[in-house]
Amino acid sequence: MRYPQGGGLTAERQAFRERIRMEAARMFAAGQSNHLVAKRLRISVRSVQRWRRAWEAAGQRGLRSKGPASRPGLSESLFAVLEEELAKGPVAHGWPDQTWTLARIKTLIGRRFHKSFTLSAIAKMLRRHGFSHQMPARRALERVEEKVTGWLKETWPRAKAPRRRAGPGSASRTRPGSR
Repeated sequence: MRYPQGGGLTAERQAFRERIRMEAARMFAAGQSNHLVAKRLRISVRSVQRWRRAWEAAGQRGLRSKGPASRPGLSESLFAVLEEELAKGPVAHGWPDQTWTLARIKTLIGRRFHKSFTLSAIAKMLRRHGFSHQMPARRALERVEEKVTGWLKETWPRAKAPRRRAGPGSASRTRPGSR
């Protein structure tokens, strides 16, 4: 079962699956068929076939868990370095303001570690380490309230599309004037 926090199986479920694979290895050693193993362990024949190939190639060691399928992109030590770099702020890395974006973090990772990640992978990695989307706690010092108010009253109404008036419509796809 997957969890929304970005995790995978719980340790308990991982251990359970490991026990099932080890039981399958004992059944392989006893010479039981794939169909019988699948039926007794209540798993798919396809999984049993895959496990048998791994068992024949490397024994029980081939059936041991290799860890999560999606390994973290940065090791814990590299992520600690990334945290230090993020704490310095975007201005220290050449950006004009104090806003970290995923694109900027991607650029920083590329410059610092010579690795490339998608923006969604970076977001997942940050969430997995406890980072979250944040809004500034207070307004910017540079903000001029009169200009903001003037922009809202004058510019925004011109930029915003006018609402269409309610009126009789047509179910036809063609324009009413073309009939």
